[in-house]
Amino acid sequence: MGNTKIYIVYYSLYGHVETMAREVQQGANSVPGVEATLWQVPETLSNVIMQKMKAPPKADDVPVIQPEQLLEADGFIFGFPSRFGVMAAQFKAFFDATHELWASQALAGKPAGIFWSTGFHGGGQELTALTAITQLAHHGMLFVPLGYTFGSGMFEMNEVKGGSSYGAGTYAAEGTRHPTELELQQAFHQGKYVAEIAKKLKG
Repeated sequence: MGNTKIYIVYYSLYGHVETMAREVQQGANSVPGVEATLWQVPETLSNVIMQKMKAPPKADDVPVIQPEQLLEADGFIFGFPSRFGVMAAQFKAFFDATHELWASQALAGKPAGIFWSTGFHGGGQELTALTAITQLAHHGMLFVPLGYTFGSGMFEMNEVKGGSSYGAGTYAAEGTRHPTELELQQAFHQGKYVAEIAKKLKG
């Protein structure tokens, strides 16, 4: 049967989602028989705009994915920052470009999880996930929520922690906050959890 291929596809402007994505990848790759790879969606902003936004360079070790490459994977974990409670436009543009895959329902039945970054508490830690599910539903993909499988980490009240039963999340605040150890642990758990389910489904 070969390895179960998990594609971790993300968009990251300031690096918060990228940091989470690398932890998700480690979690997925901790499952025997799973091969998890990182992919970036194409940037839609010009270099001039990116410079004015003081965005750091994109990761040079992560290739840019094209929609047709999704066919190669057995499962997905999609990551993106929130923009007013929905996924960033760059990630939406990528999904918009999957029309041919949608028309043939080529991704139907494949499991997919999601993770994200928001600015603050009101920035969409649950809404961003909830609105993202529409993309998966139209493709017929199987949404894999975390539920409360992360255990006591889901109920942490003594520190600020992103994420929810929908998936792993982090807070970026005004851009200076970075994912905490607990948030990274949840991201690792999500990668492992989704990979295990994808492996079973491929079985």
